[in-house]
Amino acid sequence: MTPQLGPPILAEDVLLLVTRFVPAADVAGEHALFPVLAAAVLADLGLGSHVRMLPGRGGSARVEAVAEREPADEVLHVAWKSLLARPRGVQAALAVIGPTLRSPLLDRLVRRGDLRRTAPEGAGPAAVENEESGRRAGLVAVVRDVLAGKADAPRRDVALAAVLSASGLLRRFDPEISWTSTVIVRAGELEREVPEAGAAAEAVGRAVATALVENVIVAAAALPGPDRPDDRKGGARGLEHP
Repeated sequence: MTPQLGPPILAEDVLLLVTRFVPAADVAGEHALFPVLAAAVLADLGLGSHVRMLPGRGGSARVEAVAEREPADEVLHVAWKSLLARPRGVQAALAVIGPTLRSPLLDRLVRRGDLRRTAPEGAGPAAVENEESGRRAGLVAVVRDVLAGKADAPRRDVALAAVLSASGLLRRFDPEISWTSTVIVRAGELEREVPEAGAAAEAVGRAVATALVENVIVAAAALPGPDRPDDRKGGARGLEHP
């Protein structure tokens, strides 16, 4: 019997917001999404006092699971358990938690009616937004209010806006969320206020840079060299395409 879902966790909200910008077929986007979802999970664990931050070397931070604060949510519990053996640096925690998150989170969003599948179950994580649920629009409004400087915004709303900013996709929300200098400054402040978001932004930057380098290498390998006349004549074409 499928267990009943509890309230959406922060990572579900983040994934619902960004799904339209990160198709399942986008490998580079997929790798950049892992640390963002992991940051949302860590932020949720922190909000529930399931983990705590410890000072690390050189001003860095480590994450430690609080043994007596076991989370009930299954996704949060798996992440918490991975930190139970020993504290980890935030970047290391993101790397451990992130890669397995997208599929179970998508399953939850489909069950809630927030997304609908575009491929048979088990054929991959492809899904698209179900606009009729209306929940994404509500989340956009929450993020917009936080970025506009709403006073006394709940900590969860602040964390949502900070992690969304860390994804690097915030500008894609314009005009839903106006991409102005005020918003850019505020988003940067939020990333610094929420340590999980700041770590995610660093990890996303590395993932994007790695993807760019890989693309350049692939493109360079496909170019004809001076000692490969067959390439110029079409005699050796590498991977054939019909």
